Amino acid sequence: MKKILFLCDGDNFPKGAFELIKMINSAHRVMVKGIFFAPIDFQQLINLSYIPIAKPYMKLEENEKRLVNESKKKFIAECDTNHIAYMVNAEAEEWDRELMIKETLFSDIVVISEELFCSDVMSYQPNAYMKELLHGSECPAMVVPENFKAPERIVVAYDGKKESVLALKQFGYLFPEFTELPTEFVYIKNEKNNDIPNLGLLREYTKIHFNSPGVEKLHFEAKEYFTTWAEAKKNILLIAGSYGRSAVSDLMHRSFAEEVIHEHKIPLFIAHHT
Repeated sequence: MKKILFLCDGDNFPKGAFELIKMINSAHRVMVKGIFFAPIDFQQLINLSYIPIAKPYMKLEENEKRLVNESKKKFIAECDTNHIAYMVNAEAEEWDRELMIKETLFSDIVVISEELFCSDVMSYQPNAYMKELLHGSECPAMVVPENFKAPERIVVAYDGKKESVLALKQFGYLFPEFTELPTEFVYIKNEKNNDIPNLGLLREYTKIHFNSPGVEKLHFEAKEYFTTWAEAKKNILLIAGSYGRSAVSDLMHRSFAEEVIHEHKIPLFIAHHT
């Protein structure tokens, strides 16, 4: 059984992320922990306001709490309907980075919406809240578009460095059912030769752990053209290295990761940097 962390702010219930959880649960039973919160610290806003104008903030806070509670009820109902084991964190009321990081430390994976996460506060994705989560998460993350469909193919972003190799390992350990899908390992570098680092070892490992693995070198700039290339594949799930860490691979420069998330079309597995 895996422990999945499910994050939802306000009434931005991530339907795509829940569809992914349903699919995973149909293969292997999971325990889902829901954390529901408002991204704004209303108490701080009230404290900073003059008494005569604090009342609108208080009403806004009450409305936000109502929306959070509605999302909780929807989560519980969906879990009951789909026979998914669940628990709900009663502590979270507003965004709490330290709490989120602590929860990820004791989870196997965290799932969030690729487009809705804290979008009422900052609509552009990945926004500051998503970046904070992805930077600090102590477990892998799955960032899922709202129009999520069951993946038909896995694409692994490989650059020959340890982050991308650890990513495909983590993915295989967590989701062995997905390794049965056709898998494509892509090495992207805008150069004329067809060299791929440690190609023999990559093929040796992937033949053991993945079904029908193929390796391809793409001769273009990843941050400019990869999303267009990936969208043409249709219904893929992308595996990538860690997000925005000091040792991040060339392929997973922040501009590349942000472009994939910003397009809201491809579910993205982001490995934890060990």
